[in-house]
Amino acid sequence: MSLYAAYAGNLDARLMSRRAPHSPLRATGWLNEWRLTFGGEHMGWEGSLATLVEDPISQVFVALYDIAPMDEESLDRWEGAGGLDVYRRTRVRVHTLDGEESAWTYVLNSYEGGLPSARYLGEIADAAESAGAPHDYVMELRKRPC
Repeated sequence: MSLYAAYAGNLDARLMSRRAPHSPLRATGWLNEWRLTFGGEHMGWEGSLATLVEDPISQVFVALYDIAPMDEESLDRWEGAGGLDVYRRTRVRVHTLDGEESAWTYVLNSYEGGLPSARYLGEIADAAESAGAPHDYVMELRKRPC
């Protein structure tokens, strides 16, 4: 199994159980020195898509999943990694209550910029809240421009 750091909509455990049904949630944690942003406005159907960029003063709340080999390909397809070349896998360090873990996550293959739709941003905030993100983190997501 490999570890996947889910952010944005993939923080929703119900959604992940459909996308990767054989891959249990291990923990939640933080990607230090990364920030959640949006880009690829021309790729999205309702505005820009969520992505991560390195940023020395930021952090992103994530859920850490043990991804079973049988779920990797379907998750890649869902995220547009591979053939569609929308996202690519990137290695990150996740800080959990149990220590630091090496994992992979998806980063958009496009420039940062543009705004997400209100619906998409609401889904991201709802997913963060259901995953146990701190209240102030969720409120910051809800206040973002869209």
